[in-house]
Amino acid sequence: MGKKLLLKNDHISGIQSYEVYRQNGGYASVEKALKTMTPEAVVEEVKKSGLRGRGGAGFPCGMKWSFLAKPEGVARYLVCNADESEPGTFKDRYLMERIPHLLIEGMITASYALGCSNSYIYIRGEYFYVSRILENAIAEAYANGWLGKNIQGTNYSLDLHVQVGAGAYICGEETALLESLEGKRGNPRIKPPFPAIAGLYGCPTVVNNVETIAAVVPIVNEGGDEYAKIGIGKSTGTKLISASGHINKPGVYEIEMGLPVEEFIYSEEYCGGIKGGRKLKAVVAGGSSVPILPANLILKTAAGEPRLMSYESLADGGFATGTMLGSGGFIVMDESTSIVKNLWNFSRFYHHESCGQCSPCREGTGWMEKVLHKILDGHGTIEDIDLLWDIQSKIEGKTICPLGDAAAWPVASAIRHFRSEFEEYVKQPKSIQDVKHYYRLQEAKF
Repeated sequence: MGKKLLLKNDHISGIQSYEVYRQNGGYASVEKALKTMTPEAVVEEVKKSGLRGRGGAGFPCGMKWSFLAKPEGVARYLVCNADESEPGTFKDRYLMERIPHLLIEGMITASYALGCSNSYIYIRGEYFYVSRILENAIAEAYANGWLGKNIQGTNYSLDLHVQVGAGAYICGEETALLESLEGKRGNPRIKPPFPAIAGLYGCPTVVNNVETIAAVVPIVNEGGDEYAKIGIGKSTGTKLISASGHINKPGVYEIEMGLPVEEFIYSEEYCGGIKGGRKLKAVVAGGSSVPILPANLILKTAAGEPRLMSYESLADGGFATGTMLGSGGFIVMDESTSIVKNLWNFSRFYHHESCGQCSPCREGTGWMEKVLHKILDGHGTIEDIDLLWDIQSKIEGKTICPLGDAAAWPVASAIRHFRSEFEEYVKQPKSIQDVKHYYRLQEAKF
């Protein structure tokens, strides 16, 4: 069984409450940081750990922190991105719901390291009930001296706020999130300037994902070097994976980076194999915005090496034969899955969630949905498949934020690996007479 850092106390009854959390070592990282470490030392430990952003981008967290501008007399902010809107991803919700004080502890320790006196948790509107859990836990932290003035008798003070969004996928992009937090429409900003220079209210700001901030706790407690010993290569530590789809044991799993994908899917410790004994057809490894891979490429790389649950291994071969770890939304599809229907569902989502600011995304996502619907409806042509490929290529890399890429990559990978399925839909009968003839032919096969 792999080592657990974030979910090690998940099984303890009452761990959601302050008393039980504290009895099991809670807030030790805050005590250690505030009483024995400088803010710079905390940043250095995070750098040593090799922790990478767990929200999808995988950017080194310590490096991101070191970019934070520190002009004299100007406020700095830490904003937790709890706008977990990526289809197939639910591990942040689980963490906040089950162990809310872990996130709060991480927010205090990280805020101290960054020199923030006010920090924010921005949570998606659909998680309103989770926001109440966080607010109750924050009230407990205030009551026990972990938030507010002179935390635990030190010179450090911090106020922590929860802001509920309105349920827009686009607000998962950090600058759109900041716009929404300021009370404006959640449109992504043009960068530069980056949030580290001009973020919330024009001040230096760090935006980190829930899991990333929670990981600061074991890093400070155990040391960055110890954390870096877990995992493989530049993919250090553990990772929360949201596993769903045609598997026997869907849920949230904490894995050590470098676990073989095949073991994750088929072992009883994790997903428990494909439901109903069917064959594996495809996997979306990091949420709906990453390229889909067929069974042969998700289990092994193009070179025949076992595919691992790590940033590097999943990306091996580029988008021609690889994918991304992303947010860890691991969606498993068996042989009964229609890739075309699945893709239409994804495209419909991205069309609906586009903010409309960029023409390629605003128009392109709509056209991809329409063309896919036409193919599914039995009125598509071979030229429509080529048109889909052309549309996605005109979106990727041509928008202010990555939503355009997120909409384009699933289309490109589905056509690249499953073009024959698209062609099969195109060949379906178009008229009543054709339908009768088609089904007579199908019956003749059996």
